[in-house]
Amino acid sequence: METSSARDDQSLASLLGGRTASIDATLPPVAFVAGWLLSGRSVAIGAVVAIVIGLAVAGFRLARGNRPRAVLIGLLGVCVAALIALYTGRAADFFLLQLASNGASALAWAISIVFRWPLLGVIVGLLLGQKTRWRKDRALMRAYSLASWIWVLQYVIRVAVFGVFYAMQAVVPLLVARVALSWPLIVLCLLVSGWVLRQTLPAGHPGFRKPQIVEIQQAPDAA
Repeated sequence: METSSARDDQSLASLLGGRTASIDATLPPVAFVAGWLLSGRSVAIGAVVAIVIGLAVAGFRLARGNRPRAVLIGLLGVCVAALIALYTGRAADFFLLQLASNGASALAWAISIVFRWPLLGVIVGLLLGQKTRWRKDRALMRAYSLASWIWVLQYVIRVAVFGVFYAMQAVVPLLVARVALSWPLIVLCLLVSGWVLRQTLPAGHPGFRKPQIVEIQQAPDAA
C-alpha cells in the first residue's frame, strides 16, 4: 500500500511537473542556433527561424486546448529574445532573457522565504484551492520554506552556468546548457523538494493536501 507521503511526492510532481512546457520552451532556442549555424552565423535568419518555430509550437498547443495565456507568454518570450539578439547583433544575446529571468526567479523565491510566504506553498496552495490556509499549519509552513530553497538552488545553478557561457559568448554551449538545465533539472528539483517536504513534516502529518489548522481554545472563565 502507498503511504501518504509517497502519494504526496507523486502529486507534487503532477502539480508542478510542466514537462511539456519545458520541452516546448527548448525548441525555439534549438531552432535559433540551427538557423544561425546553417546560415553562416546570421542572427537575423536565426531569429526568424526561432519565431517561426515558436509560432508553430503556440499554434499546436492552442489547438490541443492548452491555456492561451501560458502559450502566449511563451511565444512572447521567444519574440523578445529574438528582438534582443537582432538589436545587439550578437547571437549569445538570444539567451540573455533566459539568464535574466532565472536571476529574477532566484531572487523572488529567496525573498518569499525570508518574508514567510514561500513560493512553493503559494503555488501549491493556489493549485489546490487552499488559498492561504497552509500558512496556519506551522509544520507545513516550515516544510514549504525548506523545500523552496531547492527551487532557489536550481535557478542559481542556471544563472551560474549560463553566466559563464554568456560571458564567453559561447552560443552552442549556451544551447546545450539551455536543454540540459530545463526538464532534467526540473525533474531533479521536484524529486529533491518532494523528499524535503516528506522528511520535514512530522510523523502522522497527512501531507500538503490537508493543512492542519490547530484552533487555540480559550480556557473557560473561572466561576
